[in-house]
Amino acid sequence: MHCPFCGHSETKVIDSRLAGEGRQIRRRRECLACAERFTTFETAELLLPVVVKGDRSREPFDENKLLAGMQKALEKRPVAREAVDAAVARICHKLRSLGEREVASRTVGEFVMEELRQLDEVAYVRFASVYRSFQDIEAFRTEIDQLRRQHRRRGGNEDQLPLLPGDDKSDAP
Repeated sequence: MHCPFCGHSETKVIDSRLAGEGRQIRRRRECLACAERFTTFETAELLLPVVVKGDRSREPFDENKLLAGMQKALEKRPVAREAVDAAVARICHKLRSLGEREVASRTVGEFVMEELRQLDEVAYVRFASVYRSFQDIEAFRTEIDQLRRQHRRRGGNEDQLPLLPGDDKSDAP
């Protein structure tokens, strides 16, 4: 590891600790030439599959693009950044777990919708409307009715705001 201050090629590790929920190692280093100290992070480099889009074109999976799409759906919604980051990490883990070199964009979209459904129902409907190309109000109504049925079967998610006015505990059967 080269020193970021003087460029010297020899440094020594002073301290190592787990970071990032055990997914990284944080190392404190000291340059043997200038004695400056700095921190490095070590993570496993795991390859994610290539995404095959609807037009059969292929592009490398981009975690930032995934995060941006989810944030757009969650815009102005009361969801913590940590929850979104955790959802992105779960999606990436699922994609790695598939063990495939290529994955259909549809699969990625389904994973995103599953996570958004858990995080925020309004964001889920926003994403679904674009992802499934809703053409009219009936498509929205159908998706919301299905979401309500699932919500009631699961007993609701107390952490979320109601999807529509009147969708609270008093409406549950």
